[in-house]
Amino acid sequence: MARPARASGVRAALRGLTTRGRSFLAAGVTAALCAFLFGQPALLQVGVLLAALPLAAAALLVRTRYRVASGRRLSPQRAAAGQEARVHLRLDNVSRVPTGLLLLEDKVPYVLGPRPRFVLDRVEPRGFREVSYRVRSDLRGRYPLGPLQLRLSDPFGMCELTRAFSAADVLTVVPQVQDLPPVRLPGESGGQGESNTHTLALAGDDDVIPREYRHGDDLRRVHWKSTARYGELMVRREEQPLQARATVLLDTRETAHRGSGPASSFEWAVSCAASVAVDLVQRGYRTRLLTDTGFSVPDPGTGGTGAGAAEAVGMLLDALAVVEHSDGGTLARAEEVLRLGGEGLLVAVVGDLDEEQAERLARLRRRTGGAVALLLDTGTWSGLRLLLPDTPDEAAAARVARLRESGWTVLPVRAGDSLPALWRAADRTQNTTVPYRDEVGA
Repeated sequence: MARPARASGVRAALRGLTTRGRSFLAAGVTAALCAFLFGQPALLQVGVLLAALPLAAAALLVRTRYRVASGRRLSPQRAAAGQEARVHLRLDNVSRVPTGLLLLEDKVPYVLGPRPRFVLDRVEPRGFREVSYRVRSDLRGRYPLGPLQLRLSDPFGMCELTRAFSAADVLTVVPQVQDLPPVRLPGESGGQGESNTHTLALAGDDDVIPREYRHGDDLRRVHWKSTARYGELMVRREEQPLQARATVLLDTRETAHRGSGPASSFEWAVSCAASVAVDLVQRGYRTRLLTDTGFSVPDPGTGGTGAGAAEAVGMLLDALAVVEHSDGGTLARAEEVLRLGGEGLLVAVVGDLDEEQAERLARLRRRTGGAVALLLDTGTWSGLRLLLPDTPDEAAAARVARLRESGWTVLPVRAGDSLPALWRAADRTQNTTVPYRDEVGA
């Protein structure tokens, strides 16, 4: 079993000969042939010396047994799109002999920049070296970093061997998150989401607060008057601690968005959903993310500040980092999820809506404590609306009016609008009747 391994090592060493090593070997062989042809013993000695030098360097490199360990640390672990992150590498020499010349190369996707390379001259026994490099991406996603490759070279530069570590890391590039101003949202009981009061399942028929029946509910809690009124089985709410809940609905339908790349309406919607979700978590809401496909990222049950909020924010941003366009044409799947549990505040970030989708969205309002819709005028992202700024979109205006009639707070969005400025218009203490072609924050 040892012979094949040794033969493999020799072949690897010969393949690792550099241009200099191959040139020395070719010159030595040529000199030896000429010595035989012309009968020059001195030339034969020169040829042997030239050929033996790269072969000896390769053999020495194969027999070298460096024991090195590597580590990688990302700062930060999650980087916002367009933000730089720094990757710290550490190489430890765990053997009792110093290393020779080392060349480090870390594998990096092309969207993060060129592959970083570092040259380490010598690492003493039990010593270490630390290097770092920067990466940056304008595109969301999860990008693998590594494994780290180590190239060994002899002092004369005749031969190089490549060794690769197995460990790799992942850099998550999340959407840009903007700081939103503090506002009192529709349906908010105390101005903030941190209320810890109790909600009661009142016994009176006039002031009871019912909800839809869920599998497993006690049938003794069925409220027949509300069941007859809504046409579906309704139950009384139990007495329970009140922690404000919120759902951020993101419209990912490819047909509902315009533009491409970081400047598209879809990327604006993803960044908007991330900003709203982070703001709600920090205000104490139990926040979940929901897309039109029915995909849901539940809140882990924490809110406010501290480690719990950081965990919830991390889960939401990780999901938004990899969200992509869907090929669906409706919001029906999201509506089904909200029917099973849509209490609390609903913030919808949606693109183009037809009459049917606008009607579906309007019906969702009665199942929520408050509803805010950021309705994107995607024509401004494609340039059509900008070319004809005075052309009224009567169909879009009718859909906005329908949503407002059903109780939604509608914030029309155009390309270039400022999200913090738009968010101020959601304040329930202010006049939220925003015209469809609003220029706020433009």
